Amino acid sequence: MEIICISKKFILFSLQIKHSAMINEFLQYIQYEKNYSSHTVLSYQNDLLQFAEFVDCDIDTFNPADIYDVTIQQWILALMKQKLNARTISRKISTLRTFWHFLLVRNLADKNPTLKIVLPKTNKPLPAFFKQNEMEHALDDTFLTNDFESLQKHTILELFYLTGIRLSELIGIMDSDIDFSNKSIKVTGKRNKQRIIPISDDFCTKLRNFMSIRNNSIQNIDNFLFLLNSGKKLYPKYVYSIVHSTMSEVSSMKKNSPHVLRHTFATTLLNEGADINSVKELLGHSSLAATQVYTHTSFEELQNIYKHAHPRAH
Repeated sequence: MEIICISKKFILFSLQIKHSAMINEFLQYIQYEKNYSSHTVLSYQNDLLQFAEFVDCDIDTFNPADIYDVTIQQWILALMKQKLNARTISRKISTLRTFWHFLLVRNLADKNPTLKIVLPKTNKPLPAFFKQNEMEHALDDTFLTNDFESLQKHTILELFYLTGIRLSELIGIMDSDIDFSNKSIKVTGKRNKQRIIPISDDFCTKLRNFMSIRNNSIQNIDNFLFLLNSGKKLYPKYVYSIVHSTMSEVSSMKKNSPHVLRHTFATTLLNEGADINSVKELLGHSSLAATQVYTHTSFEELQNIYKHAHPRAH
């Protein structure tokens, strides 16, 4: 049985050597049962093969019982000597933790050597976000024309800001996902999880107008909301270019991406007093911890207001 190969460079490798059945079973589990993306499965495969190489083990005779916590700590030191950053190392150890959890559940191991592992500290940067006045300038439609391309660029930017959806979610929106009667949009996020996001009356009107102009401008339309001039579905680089070029005109930040608009959406809601659990649901986060990072950003904003407004704050 061969390890699942996601990229071409691994195909020859998989044919040349016999892989460990338990590693292959693990990769099949995270891909087909846990619905991890192909990119994530490939990363897990790389990490496991690198670890097996470090312990100088023939992959088809890899035995979890031979691995101890000191072995993993030694691997961490070796990765640090390679100048890998703390976040990359933590991700690789997370792979091992997931792998051993799988082995224990399937009774393929009787101990977990990852439990006592101490990871290098990571300085996780706070999420960048656009200021309110920058968004107002970017979404100013005073001189917006009704030609298809201009209207689509503006609609994409406003939808990102109004809903906080991911780039992949925006590209995947179909006409049938829009419910004008309930003023909502259905999006499909990570691991095919779907959620319903409310939209405003004003945006519903704008969306109807955009769809009408789109239908009159493009022949052989796919069923996706946003399209290329050819009528085909958008691709990520195209959407990134729209956001980057527009936001670069109004913001001095070096990073002007769709994900920063997602950060802006979350930060704006929390700064205006939204409940963090509601923001979590709107963002489609699986855990509250992923949403809590935005509370630090909001607190910094409050600190700045306090420092400027209170006479004894300096």
